[in-house]
Amino acid sequence: MNKSNMCGVNVHHIKTWTKYFKDAKSGIKPFEVRKNDRDYQVGDTLILEEFDPVKQVKTGAWAPKRVTYKLDDAHFVKEGYVILGTVDIKV
Repeated sequence: MNKSNMCGVNVHHIKTWTKYFKDAKSGIKPFEVRKNDRDYQVGDTLILEEFDPVKQVKTGAWAPKRVTYKLDDAHFVKEGYVILGTVDIKV
């Protein structure tokens, strides 16, 4: 698990396939669907790291996002998963 805690804010480094990384970075996809194995919370920082699924390598590109919303209601999301609303973090 790639997670750190800085000043009370959890920072998660997560691999994101190229297709979804580009959409998230451009702002077309303002959410992440993830297995909730990291106890994601509103206010957390996600460091999306572009991952090429064909070559099975990280490309070195990354995008910081802040979690603004968390949907984990079993009526709407598969058990054990979460949908996270995100916004860009300016660096």
